[in-house]
Amino acid sequence: MVDAERMRELLDAEDRDTQSLIASLSSSIEDLAAAREGDNSDDEHDPEGSTLAFERSQSETLLRESRQRLTEIAAALERLDEGTFGLCVVCGEPIPEVRLEARPYAATCVACAS
Repeated sequence: MVDAERMRELLDAEDRDTQSLIASLSSSIEDLAAAREGDNSDDEHDPEGSTLAFERSQSETLLRESRQRLTEIAAALERLDEGTFGLCVVCGEPIPEVRLEARPYAATCVACAS
């Protein structure tokens, strides 16, 4: 049986950490945009341009993934409230507690996730 109180604590911590990461990434993206502001060089011929474009792309990807994680955390909290938390949303089998400890927002068991 899953300890609902413990899982809620883990999910709340994941939510806080993800919110903090999103704020940091958003700031980083703004800083990268500011570094390029007023610069009319193109990335292809600018030795620093490709680095800035790459960094911005990486940050935007991490930001998108972090926002998706927030959605997954909210869904996990909803499952917790509904009493279906810890059950795979695909096959209905219990998700191993060790998986939930590592990734409390996991919606699927290992078999269905792969």
